[in-house]
Amino acid sequence: MNFQVKIAEIIGTAAFIGRLPLAPGTWGSAAALLVWYFIAPCIESPLFLLITLALFFIGVVVSDILIEAWNEDDPSAIVIDEWVGQWIALWLVPHSIAWGLMAFLWFRLFDILKPGPVQLMEDMKSGVGVMMDDVVAGILALFMTMSIHYFWTA
Repeated sequence: MNFQVKIAEIIGTAAFIGRLPLAPGTWGSAAALLVWYFIAPCIESPLFLLITLALFFIGVVVSDILIEAWNEDDPSAIVIDEWVGQWIALWLVPHSIAWGLMAFLWFRLFDILKPGPVQLMEDMKSGVGVMMDDVVAGILALFMTMSIHYFWTA
């Protein structure tokens, strides 16, 4: 395995979290939730979104490398897409474990069930497709979580 593929694997699997057995996507999302919980109080919302955007573009590149190296359309070990999607789902959510877990559950539901536009993105066979289904699932999860928050606190 060449150096480029090894670096792509470390990044794409989120430091090998994607290699954990049973539901690597859930492990990746849980790790993203945990990191969000600790870093969100330290950074402003626009910076958080900028970091998430940078991770998206990095994710596209490493996903393309790993798709070719592993000869799979959407390798389950790649979890940088779940990380990005989960962070989108958490972007505007109040900083609490309860709201974070709600965003996590909505994101996992949309990522697993792949309703409508999530499935359309999943059907794209490239690094962009690997990343975009989770981006759309994250957006839907953010909308659901923030809608519930709005009605809960209104």
